[in-house]
Amino acid sequence: MALFPRRTRVRRVLAATVAVSTAVVLLTGCATTDPGRTADGRTVIRYQGSTGQVAAFELAADLGYFSKIDLHWEGDTTSGPANIQAAATKQVEFGSAFNGAVIKLVAGGAPVTAVLSSYGADELNFTGYFVRDDSGITSARDLIGKKVGVNTLGAHHEFITRQWLHDQGLSDQEIKQVQLVVLPPANTEDALRNGQIDVAALGGVFRDTAVGRGGVHPLYTDKDLFGQFDYGTYVFRNDYLKSHPDAVADFVQGTARATRWLQLTPRDEVVARFADIIHRRGRNENTALLQYYKSSGIPVPGGVIAERELQIWIDWLVRNGELPAGKLAAKDLYTNKDNPYANGTYPATSGPSGEAVAK
Repeated sequence: MALFPRRTRVRRVLAATVAVSTAVVLLTGCATTDPGRTADGRTVIRYQGSTGQVAAFELAADLGYFSKIDLHWEGDTTSGPANIQAAATKQVEFGSAFNGAVIKLVAGGAPVTAVLSSYGADELNFTGYFVRDDSGITSARDLIGKKVGVNTLGAHHEFITRQWLHDQGLSDQEIKQVQLVVLPPANTEDALRNGQIDVAALGGVFRDTAVGRGGVHPLYTDKDLFGQFDYGTYVFRNDYLKSHPDAVADFVQGTARATRWLQLTPRDEVVARFADIIHRRGRNENTALLQYYKSSGIPVPGGVIAERELQIWIDWLVRNGELPAGKLAAKDLYTNKDNPYANGTYPATSGPSGEAVAK
């Protein structure tokens, strides 16, 4: 597999960002801007899902938390960056990705705004960067000249790795010598055990199954680096925010309430509900991944966005020469105005018939 020096990799990531922003300019002028309404007057919102998984907004729909919108599945996404690119180019109305990827998309010219946190790291759900027990790797300095397996460049795994190396005292020149190797998540553990890479970024089911097989342990984790933290957001195009404010507000309040439901509902009840949703939606999916569900992964009640969750990645990009200082300010990239939990009072979450199920 090909390995690229960091400077070359940065140019390629930036080139990809430019390509995406060019696509945004070309496609937003001709793509469908309004998929219409249902017979009862609800606004149709198109989205991309993930096979075998239930997103908070899909749960919200099942719980009856939406009154003005109707979700329409357009297929499954391959990654966070691809998902928000689909939103920016009007293939769907919203997308979710790592905040660093959102910032890069905005910096590249895409007019989108974050409205709600979509994933993060809590006490039970996080990404670990694993080494073999017999690797002899115990510190950041041991990674100089070594390979770290990640799912994609310019996103969560790269940002966390570079930040950790920086915090551990490595110079920029030394950090450049730590090579990132892009691998499908399903193959990353095998690559680690076979010696093709020295560190493997593993989260969710891939982390749990690797730990279960033994012989590996985390060198660092995103949770250890930043604590319990929201890492990704849902974004809508700015033109859609202006033309469909009621639809966006309904999406945010319903998804926020579903997120809070996940944060407070016993795991077995969550898994049972997810399994029922997957079976009923009829997409020929396997529910095997549900056994590894632990939590929503979002530590903040209702997924309220904090400015620092975006600013920290702006600072990272500026420090690494990938974003001009002062070009973006975190406060301009997000809004919490439609989130019922933004005032800190954490209102009750109600089920389809109105009963309160969480506070």
